[in-house]
Amino acid sequence: MRRSGVGWVATLVALAVVAVVAACGSIGDGVSQAPGDTVAVELAGTLSPRQAADTAEGVNAFGFELHRQVAEPAGNTVTSPLSAAVLLAMVAAGAGGATANEMVELLGLEGPRDTRYAALLADLTGQSDVTLSIANSLWAAEGYPFEEDYLAFVRDIFGATLDEVDLGAPGSAERIDDWVDERTEGLIDAIAEDLGLPDPNAVLVLLNAVYFLGTWTTTFDEADTRDAPFRLADGSWVEVPTMHRTDPEIETATGDGFTLARLPYGEDERFGMEIILPDEDVPLDDLLARLDVTSWQQSVDRLEPRTPSQLSLPRFELEWDAELTEALQALGMTSAFGGGDFTPMSPANPWLDTVVQKTYIRVDEEGTEAAAVTGGVMLESAGPPPLLVDRPFAFTVSDRQTGTILFLGSVHDPRG
Repeated sequence: MRRSGVGWVATLVALAVVAVVAACGSIGDGVSQAPGDTVAVELAGTLSPRQAADTAEGVNAFGFELHRQVAEPAGNTVTSPLSAAVLLAMVAAGAGGATANEMVELLGLEGPRDTRYAALLADLTGQSDVTLSIANSLWAAEGYPFEEDYLAFVRDIFGATLDEVDLGAPGSAERIDDWVDERTEGLIDAIAEDLGLPDPNAVLVLLNAVYFLGTWTTTFDEADTRDAPFRLADGSWVEVPTMHRTDPEIETATGDGFTLARLPYGEDERFGMEIILPDEDVPLDDLLARLDVTSWQQSVDRLEPRTPSQLSLPRFELEWDAELTEALQALGMTSAFGGGDFTPMSPANPWLDTVVQKTYIRVDEEGTEAAAVTGGVMLESAGPPPLLVDRPFAFTVSDRQTGTILFLGSVHDPRG
């Protein structure tokens, strides 16, 4: 299910993503709300620098745990921690009881309707130094009841489009894929099939999409790009297109078994890519097994300007996708899938069926282009399975009061 591109480098790209969207109470026929591509600061609130850092730490801690669960040994993996965290936070806003408690603990929230994520997103968006666009959509089954206060919370705090559709119809799946394709500049063209759509039992599809384009503060000269050796996880060497800069001025720091280097974007340098390079004798999988938000943050805090004699970085393009359901269950979010308490979302108590994330990233001489889409599907039980007597069977005729069996038989061929 995971796909790899040319080369690999461990990266953490700060991508601002907005997750779940909603509508209000009873959804009218054919309703389609206006796009909600920004978070309203006046509703989401603002965060002090310390509050923003604390909120980001919760997102990052979840992100490292999730990455550890989904990464395959010696395989390329590109996740968007913020996308997954915010999507799940919006689902948590409709959860109650033990289901809400599990999600709150996993995501580091203060409660199921914590507004800090939205405030963090409001702080991240609207920058002129990079291109960072976000989009959110909710696709609701026709006529399905949702709680007014839940929808008001996710609508007013996060903003979004809302469409009422037949989620069992192929045309609705095509519309969802068109939405994804448009919001990611064609980098991710579909997600409906990954979410199991069309599905007549689906009652709610929640999507978030992000598109990021950043130009290096100091670009690489394409004339200096050449094939260079790259050692694979099995110890073998291959030649890959590699960018080079001589005497670069960059920030670096050392951690336990790795070196971290930051390559900034734009003039303000607010956004940047952190390259995490294991020491020569440390396999990447071993490093990832113990790398956490604390060790990462400590290294970032220790960054200092340095001028190595040369900087080389593989030019790469990666696509990745995965269903996150099993990973989230392994992290303690168990009751939400296939059951749980979602009555604060709807009196019909739907349940979370699957969460899927798809990502794309390209790193070249000019900078970085990346996109992420995370989707979740809520289902309503179709009722007990049918009882089809379509194979050999036995039968009795009995007296319920005494329990006496009057007839007992077996039928291998009803034709006699």
